[in-house]
Amino acid sequence: MLLNGIYLKERWLTVSEERLREAIDTLKDSGVRITPQRHAVLEYLLNAMVHPTADEIYKALEGKFPNMSVATVYNNLRVLKEIGLVRELTYGDSSSRFDCNTSDHYHIICDSCGKIVDFHYPSLDEVESLAEQVTGFDVSHHRLEVYGKCDGCQKLPAQKH
Repeated sequence: MLLNGIYLKERWLTVSEERLREAIDTLKDSGVRITPQRHAVLEYLLNAMVHPTADEIYKALEGKFPNMSVATVYNNLRVLKEIGLVRELTYGDSSSRFDCNTSDHYHIICDSCGKIVDFHYPSLDEVESLAEQVTGFDVSHHRLEVYGKCDGCQKLPAQKH
């Protein structure tokens, strides 16, 4: 692009770069320091196509940050969760998984390998309203999980017991 006789290189942000910029703005607005480790955890989550555990995040980043501990990852996830940039997904006794998509959506989970995939469907708000009417609870939220076997596990030969 030519502006005042100077060629400017146009640079369009990718969706993940735009999401990272918005998340960093949210951190700044919340008064949270943006450390290199916090930036890396956030960037990893925003680019992750899966819902990683804290240990998976640590293993992915330990080469870049050899002095970073698992506790640092957990502390950063806690901060990101507190300001609404990350959602923690808990499933019974297994490790928590973390989701950077904080919009209303559901999940489908593989019974075999544990893979979690986002599943977008119109929000079932009427379920919350009905639950309040029937039970007298003050409903705060709901979560829908669909279970099955992912493509990869379907292609594996059945194991004999």
